[in-house]
Amino acid sequence: MTDSSVTDPVVPGPSAEAAESLSPTPTQVPAPASATTRRVLRAGGATAAAALAGVVIGVGIIEIRYDDPAPVAVAAPATAVPAPTAAATPFGAKSNGNHFGSLRDLLLPVPTGFELGPDAGGDGNDTELTADQLAAAFDDDLGEIPKEKRDKLRQSWKDLHVKASGVRTYKSQRGDLVIGMKLHQFNQQEVQTMNEYTAVFTSDTGLFRLGPTVPGHPEAHCYLLPAPPSAPIDRMNCSAAEGDLLVVMTAEGVAPLSKDTIVALLTQQLDRLARPGASV
Repeated sequence: MTDSSVTDPVVPGPSAEAAESLSPTPTQVPAPASATTRRVLRAGGATAAAALAGVVIGVGIIEIRYDDPAPVAVAAPATAVPAPTAAATPFGAKSNGNHFGSLRDLLLPVPTGFELGPDAGGDGNDTELTADQLAAAFDDDLGEIPKEKRDKLRQSWKDLHVKASGVRTYKSQRGDLVIGMKLHQFNQQEVQTMNEYTAVFTSDTGLFRLGPTVPGHPEAHCYLLPAPPSAPIDRMNCSAAEGDLLVVMTAEGVAPLSKDTIVALLTQQLDRLARPGASV
């Protein structure tokens, strides 16, 4: 593996200047130009705010560590109910799609054949970030933005009603695959808009390779990052909207990737979040 960290993909959006200033990208991606994408861009300030969230959520945040030293419970096969934590608290989804409980509980427990993986940038490998921490990190990032634009960006952030963000990483015990799972909790409408924008962008630009579908979850989409045919390492990202949670999954491993394994893990995560969701 060439990189020991797992990070969210940067989702290009209408706030191009903010994206350039707040998050370095390995490749400068041109703006989408198709008619479909232009319709998404014309959605207005909501789309700009949602795209902005994709750039800044999870960047340079102070992490929260839980006091219990024990690792998260190992997930049973996909058909079984995940084991509760030692001090189980209710978690799940309401009928309106809003989730309740800790994002650490909502994240997929470490599956059989995996262990906790490397840190996801500065976020650790098993972390929950509060709204206040996310807002503070966002405000720090605004220091690099021209002063006349800061107030508008702060308002865009407020309009998202960001609640929390959670991350957990997984490494296969064979050492050939690293998965990063992030749950970003904010306004449902903006979650849906951002997920749709990502789908349009990754399909319209022709820069990404089409990834596998996720059975039972048509809202989910996967795409492979650009790479030469002979590259020893391959990367795939997936995105899905489940109520007020934007699910972002990253996968990096020895080529060719085990796409079936990646899709199975994403399916387990989305099933765990499905409304109305069985709380424990």
